Amino acid sequence: MLTLASKLKRDDGLKGSRTAATASDSTRRVSVRDKLLVKEVAELEANLPCTCKVHFPDPNKLHCFQLTVTPDEGYYQGGKFQFETEVPDAYNMVPPKVKCLTKIWHPNITETGEICLSLLREHSIDGTGWAPTRTLKDVVWGLNSLFTDLLNFDDPLNIEAAEHHLRDKVNDYYCLLIG
Repeated sequence: MLTLASKLKRDDGLKGSRTAATASDSTRRVSVRDKLLVKEVAELEANLPCTCKVHFPDPNKLHCFQLTVTPDEGYYQGGKFQFETEVPDAYNMVPPKVKCLTKIWHPNITETGEICLSLLREHSIDGTGWAPTRTLKDVVWGLNSLFTDLLNFDDPLNIEAAEHHLRDKVNDYYCLLIG
C-alpha cells in the first residue's frame, strides 16, 4: 500500500518538472481509480471489522485484494471465508467485482461463488445498489454482514440452501458446524 502511495506523491512532484519525455510520463499516469483506492484503503484499514482481514498480494495493485471473514457469531461462527475483490477501471461509477472463493452453503452465495448483496449491484430496484458515494469499507462491512444481520432466507440467490434452512433449521446448524 505504501508503495502506491509513494508513487502517487512522486508522480505529483513530477508534474511541475515535465521533460521532453511526455510519452513516457503518460504511461506512468495514475488513474482516478488508483488515487481513490489509496485513500479508501487507508480508511478501510483504520475501520476494518474485527472479524475481517484484508490481504493485498501485490502492494502496487490496490485494485486486487483478498478479504477473509471469520464470523464470531451466528450459523457461520468459527468459519473462515475467503473473498476475491477486483476493482474495475470505471470505479467508483461501478461496483467492485467480488467472488467467494470458499465453498459454502449459504442462501446469498452460490456454489460457484456469486454473491447476492445489493450494494454490489450496479442497478438495484430497491435503491440500495451501488452509488458513487459508496466505498470499499461499505463493501467489506456488507460482506461481513452476510454472515450475521444480512443473512437473507426470504430472497435467496441459492434457493436450495434457503429451502434447506427453512425446512430444517436445527439440522442446518449442525451441518454448518460439522461441514
